[in-house]
Amino acid sequence: MEKKHFIAEIGINHNGDIDIAKQLIKNSKEAGFDSVKFQKRNIYKVYKKKFLESFRESPWGKTQEDQKKGLEFGKKEYDIIDSYCKSLDINWFCSAWDLDSLEFLDQYDLKYHKIASAMIVDTDFLDQVSKRKKHTFISTGMTKIEDIKSAVEIFKKNNCSFELMHCVSTYPMKIENANLKKINGLRKMFGCDVGYSGHETGLAVSYAASMFGITSLERHVTLDRSMYGSDQSASLEKIGMNQLISVINKMQISCGSGQMDKVLDEEIPIAKKLREHLSWYDVDKHLK
Repeated sequence: MEKKHFIAEIGINHNGDIDIAKQLIKNSKEAGFDSVKFQKRNIYKVYKKKFLESFRESPWGKTQEDQKKGLEFGKKEYDIIDSYCKSLDINWFCSAWDLDSLEFLDQYDLKYHKIASAMIVDTDFLDQVSKRKKHTFISTGMTKIEDIKSAVEIFKKNNCSFELMHCVSTYPMKIENANLKKINGLRKMFGCDVGYSGHETGLAVSYAASMFGITSLERHVTLDRSMYGSDQSASLEKIGMNQLISVINKMQISCGSGQMDKVLDEEIPIAKKLREHLSWYDVDKHLK
């Protein structure tokens, strides 16, 4: 069984504070995640003027614009993130939500891209991402099969490596809506690697997903689930992050190779002892 790519989705859980972002990067590295992921938006391209002007109480003000601006990192912060991740030897990347943000990310030597579930239906955007030829994780939440098929065709046309990520876009997701068997269905239908991007509380669904042959696993992470933010409640704190990686690695090791006709060397002296009352039984003949 191949090693899974573990992605810590920091997203906007940094709440606009670079020190929180750095602590989450550090926690992710210590837990054993392979990458951390952020979200990048030009809020004036992603949201309509009327929406931005509407009321929303937040630590940054009383409009949606105040809140969205407060959560958005710029070049200064991403330069710090880039340097800090290099110092810790952990990958970072972003899900861009618009072409301006995609072009902003071009200035960094990122190994991966991510298509958020919201963006999988934007074929022009997918074309631009896939032309950059970086391995791309494509989330499939809120999406019918025909739109997933269209996304796959674009990435194949542009010869860009990718994997789909089974995802249910509710925050937090109810366990009964996980539909993990869809992972096998996506793999069979599209002949590609499939990962899992989880928005549930707890770890049980992620453990279960790891047994469906996923190649990547993404979970939102936070310093404290009670912090301000819509993604915090479906996120893992440090203890949960550590447990997720540790348990799944043990599960993967325990699956073994599947070899059928093999007796461990450690079992042979036990067999000799427990079968010594069988006078006809020869351990050397039967087990070696």
